[in-house]
Amino acid sequence: MKTITVPANADDINVLLAQARKEDVLVQAADGAEFMLTAIDDFDEELARTRRNAELMALLEERAKQTVTVSLDAVKRQLGLSGR
Repeated sequence: MKTITVPANADDINVLLAQARKEDVLVQAADGAEFMLTAIDDFDEELARTRRNAELMALLEERAKQTVTVSLDAVKRQLGLSGR
């Protein structure tokens, strides 16, 4: 993702940013291409960075393919918690 700083004197863009602070804005270019302008918070940025972490995404993808599970009762037995 690329970050672009909008100068204070870019009135048209700053109007769009002010609107996006209140609600998502769909921007349509002259050629019909559409873009979503939406305010993000720290969690949104963290989520975007996590998705760009190729090593983590590969690990999660591999784990998603696993079909063997362990029941809660089995875990309790392994931890010696079955009597509680």
